Amino acid sequence: MGVRHHGPGSARAVRDALAAYEPKVLLVEGPPEADAVVALAAEKDMRPPVALLAHAVDEPGRAAFWPLADFSPEWVAISWALERAVPVRFFDLPAAHSLAAAGEDGGLDPDAGRRPLPEDGPAPDGESAPEGAAPSEGERGRAEALRLDPLAVLAETAGYDDPERWWEDVVEHRGADAAADRDPYAPFDALREAMGALREVHGDGGHPRDAAREAHMRLRLREARREHGDDGVAVVCGAWHVPALAATVPVTADRQLLKGLPKVKVEVTWVPWTHRRLGRHSGYGAGIASPGWYGHLFAAPDRPVERWMTRVAGLLRAEDHGVSPSHVIEAVRMAETLATVRGRPLAGLAETVDAVRSVMCEGSDVPLALIHDRLIVGDDLGEVPDGAPAVPLQRDLTRLQRSLRLKPEGGDRELELDLRKDTDAARSRLLHRLRLLGVHWGTPARSRTGSTGTFRETWELRWEPELSVRLAEAGMWGTTVLGAATAKARTDAVGTTVLAEVTDLAERCLLADLPDALPVVMRALTDRAALDSDVGHLAQALPPLVRSVRYGDVRGTDAEALAEVAAGLAERVRVGLPPACAGLDADGAAEMRGHLDTAHQAIALLAQSRGEADDGLLDRWQGVLRKLASRDRTPGLVRGRCARLLLDDGRLADGEAARLMGLALSPGTAPDEAAAWIEGFLAGGGMLLVHDRRLLDLVDGWLAGVPAEAFTDVLPLLRRTFAAYESGVRRTVGELVRRGPAGEGPAGAAPPGGAADGPGVGMPGFGPDLDPARADAVLPTLRLLLGRAGPGETAAGPGGTEDAGAGPGTDPELGRVS
Repeated sequence: MGVRHHGPGSARAVRDALAAYEPKVLLVEGPPEADAVVALAAEKDMRPPVALLAHAVDEPGRAAFWPLADFSPEWVAISWALERAVPVRFFDLPAAHSLAAAGEDGGLDPDAGRRPLPEDGPAPDGESAPEGAAPSEGERGRAEALRLDPLAVLAETAGYDDPERWWEDVVEHRGADAAADRDPYAPFDALREAMGALREVHGDGGHPRDAAREAHMRLRLREARREHGDDGVAVVCGAWHVPALAATVPVTADRQLLKGLPKVKVEVTWVPWTHRRLGRHSGYGAGIASPGWYGHLFAAPDRPVERWMTRVAGLLRAEDHGVSPSHVIEAVRMAETLATVRGRPLAGLAETVDAVRSVMCEGSDVPLALIHDRLIVGDDLGEVPDGAPAVPLQRDLTRLQRSLRLKPEGGDRELELDLRKDTDAARSRLLHRLRLLGVHWGTPARSRTGSTGTFRETWELRWEPELSVRLAEAGMWGTTVLGAATAKARTDAVGTTVLAEVTDLAERCLLADLPDALPVVMRALTDRAALDSDVGHLAQALPPLVRSVRYGDVRGTDAEALAEVAAGLAERVRVGLPPACAGLDADGAAEMRGHLDTAHQAIALLAQSRGEADDGLLDRWQGVLRKLASRDRTPGLVRGRCARLLLDDGRLADGEAARLMGLALSPGTAPDEAAAWIEGFLAGGGMLLVHDRRLLDLVDGWLAGVPAEAFTDVLPLLRRTFAAYESGVRRTVGELVRRGPAGEGPAGAAPPGGAADGPGVGMPGFGPDLDPARADAVLPTLRLLLGRAGPGETAAGPGGTEDAGAGPGTDPELGRVS
């Protein structure tokens, strides 16, 4: 029985043929090592999609998958046989050979048995190969030129431009209205004839390793026939192999092909798979583009289009889209009409998508993307029984997942953790330990609520089948997640020479709560820090340490040693920064500005974290910034940035920022140097210019006075600075410039609201001084928010009219807030 892997039409045909034939033994394309675990397919806890995983014992990263869905012909055949106690044997080339041949010249495809590359295209129809890794660019080009896609050839011969549509018409939709007494063997006879004709013309179709595979299949087939007779054996394999299995080839020739093949020791087990990984985009050669749709075709007992439209409507209604039963009726009618116009026996996926887009989505592709992800592809994740072979690390992870109620899921899931809770803290430690082992089940994400508190974490969880291989690889470090993560952290600390990588490892050890690994990491950190004198390296290494000190309080971890090292690094950055800023070119100044921002944020956070233990490091650091801001030898970009950091921290006296800007923009300063100063000072936000008209006037006056011959050189720097601002900020700054200097405005213009006096005449809200009346107007609303409103007082003031309040002195608390 030649089949298309993951084809529901082939699965139905296999089920009918087996019921009619009733074989004594079943041979299935797959690694013979899987015979030891095939019985697990009958366990009640086994739920497809699943995959056979084979990996080399000594090199777990060398692995291969054989995925199976509930609509895969192989799975249907295996389930049928196990229910009736019919022996099941896998008869493809052993994984011991295919995995050993990866990267070796053993006469097989060197890519067999390695992990996939997402860009890999589909393998020929009926081809079942372990999921392969990426060849080199030259190998890929040759493979694309030589490998044959039988499905595409047959579709083109039949006059179709889409192989998937041809397959649906001739196979998936075949038998929808056929008589119950149709010949169960007819589909396989047709495919055998078609593949035979193709192989006569194209030979191996660009798959030279098929010769050894098919030789092994013929030998195992002969053994089964000798044991059970010619009429007692049923074979389920890719249709491409059927002509080769039916060919008359001497036994000695087959054995000669297999002689001398490389071999490694392998282990085989079942692992969960996902519908998403069955998709063609995943890189699996025999994959399909729409596993969810094919699963529906296989499971629907009748009226597949009507049932599909009902599922689509249910999904859209669950997402608050207005879909009614009349939409379903009209979508079915349109899909069937499209199928008739296009000459198809039944509405296929293309027709249903077009109908859903027009009727239920009102022409929009946005809800259609949701339907594609949830239904057409789907995010189903299979399950395997506990009795399946697994490395000890996998078993420990399974135990932790159950105790923490953290079930793996095939779709994306956002997990919010409150680290003050024991269970959430344990979940966080588990996810961080797995990341340290290279098992990226969870990815840190930004909270949707915008929370940045140290006691909260947000994770994006998604279980991928490849993580089973990563666990097998990580098994070399230990038998438990804690032990393995500790051992790997120790090894990484000893082998890492870059200071920033060591500090990052220290942070990860703290987050993962690895107390036995932290001393080794700290020794490595001290050694690397003592030898590194580059200010940039020290600045980049500082943030992870500071974050570790900050997280230590929340997680109950003793981070005092890390705090001492962080303080030492910060002091070295402070001392080394002035000489490092001398003589820098434009690129060096831009790089130093990034280091300056990084170090400033880290030192401020370190001082906050240490509290009373801080010995004035922040004051000394700000002294260095003040020195750099006023030193002529410092590049303008760095001087401007130091001035802005001091201004944001409130460490510049009133008018000092304007004085520094005036000096930087004086006529004696080269225009490009002045523009660099502005870029450093204004980077990170333009609201400063909106609320401080003195600075805006200085920038405006300098810009208006730039000589014409220098303006072209200055313009790129200014555009780079102002282009980073939000559009609203740029618009406001432009409006302020249009109005003119502070205290002036368009002739005869009256300010909004009728006010014609006070600071900033003609420009309400942008004066240089505080407007007490406008500031006090917020007090009634503030009292309401704080529950301190007086009798009859509303947000608009007593009696429903605006009340400016009695001023900040009326209420000490509100005065402080004001």
